[in-house]
Amino acid sequence: MSLNANAVRVAITGAAYVAPPKSKLPTDATSPWDAAFTDIGWISDDGITESNSSDTSEIKGWQGGQTVRKVVSSSEMTFQFTAIETSKTVLELYHKGSKVVTTTGKSVLAVKAPGPDRRSFGFDVIDGNSHIRIVIPDGEVTETGDITYKGDEAVGYELTVTAYPAADGTVAIKYSDDPAWGTTPAP
Repeated sequence: MSLNANAVRVAITGAAYVAPPKSKLPTDATSPWDAAFTDIGWISDDGITESNSSDTSEIKGWQGGQTVRKVVSSSEMTFQFTAIETSKTVLELYHKGSKVVTTTGKSVLAVKAPGPDRRSFGFDVIDGNSHIRIVIPDGEVTETGDITYKGDEAVGYELTVTAYPAADGTVAIKYSDDPAWGTTPAP
């Protein structure tokens, strides 16, 4: 057995980004994001959670009722995080379809019933000199958590972003400059 402690990663820091749909996407782990992307700001210390789920249907054989095949009937990739920085960007992501209007230093957010609001998203995950960049060309905030207004904690906006598939089935693209990505542990 070959172990490599240098290949253990910790998501020390990073960032979350959002842009209008069909914005110019990055093609590597470290180049600057296109100007269309806005940094969402501070994320809670829970970080960003990537979830991949799929449902399967079993096909059983007549002879003995054995499972002879499983077919993926649905799949989904989501990213969940809590923004703790209040901004126009965060408020408009949380309240899909609503816009913050600011006139002479005063802002109004007329909260509307949520509607479709597809955008491009991205995440940087950084551990020292190792970078992972996750790009979601077509995504949408599909779930939000409760907002708690409390004297001893930050106001948080829990967001779940669902990644939608492109024509070729790609839902997200991951880039890295981490040397561990290109190595295979010895048996």
